[in-house]
Amino acid sequence: MTDQRSATAPAPVTVSPGAGIALGALGVLAFSMSLPATRVAVQTLDPWFVAFGRAVGAALLAGAYLGLTGAPRPNRDQWRRLSIVALGVVVGFPLFTSLALTTQTSAHGAVVVTVLPAMTAVFAVLRAGERPPPLFWIASTAGLALVLAFLAGSGSIRGTLSLADAFLLAAVVLCGLGYAEGGVLARELGGARTICWALLLSLPATVPITTVAAIAHRPQAGIAGWSAFGYLTVVSMFLGFFAWYAGLARGGIAKVGQIQLVQPVLTLIWSAVLLGEAVTPGALLVAGAVLACVVLIQRTRGGARLRP
Repeated sequence: MTDQRSATAPAPVTVSPGAGIALGALGVLAFSMSLPATRVAVQTLDPWFVAFGRAVGAALLAGAYLGLTGAPRPNRDQWRRLSIVALGVVVGFPLFTSLALTTQTSAHGAVVVTVLPAMTAVFAVLRAGERPPPLFWIASTAGLALVLAFLAGSGSIRGTLSLADAFLLAAVVLCGLGYAEGGVLARELGGARTICWALLLSLPATVPITTVAAIAHRPQAGIAGWSAFGYLTVVSMFLGFFAWYAGLARGGIAKVGQIQLVQPVLTLIWSAVLLGEAVTPGALLVAGAVLACVVLIQRTRGGARLRP
């Protein structure tokens, strides 16, 4: 029997580059502290509990939000696409980063996450039908090269591929897929509802795994550990996606996704504040250069074109 509450969307999202950039930047700011917070949390909490427990907590918030707003249920095709979003951003990225950061620093994790904007752009072409112009790829590559050069100079790149690096690479690939698919779906459902339904869809997996992890390793942490876990739950897994998916939907997945080029530098700054890691003055120079690349990217045309 067909659910009469099912609907494709309240209204299609209108393309608005300015709003997309602003919302995307807000999302990047929220996500920039995810790796340092994860690093703090997994020092005292089981990484499986951190990865899936925060998804369970965020799902409770999502259920409350959907109930209060009277959101219509997605249709069958949207549920299928929501499963891709859930695989990428609810399960894949949190799990693999939690496993990686049990042995690696958040600064090292920022190296691999630098590839995320490019991965998001690739999936924007594959999943969203976007066709960025050559100048877009030139500016994106320049921004990526600047950040990698800075991280290499700061000593974050070790030169070898460890198991933690493999986990981080898997996280980046799945996250890029989840970002692109969620950005497309947010044009129909809206950014908030996209992440909320993806969180609820994940509950049959996240609840059992969280329960087993909690039984195997009783969650015990200090104020810092629980504060980090709370941030991951409320901001990284929930509120940050409200702005991020809305920005991708309005400004174009490939173009807005490149704002993430600033995220590794921000992550290093948060790492210094939270974990006491040193940040050189060169970070400010690189940040300015990367911002210039981001501005150039936003001035290119064609990145926000929707699939027919």
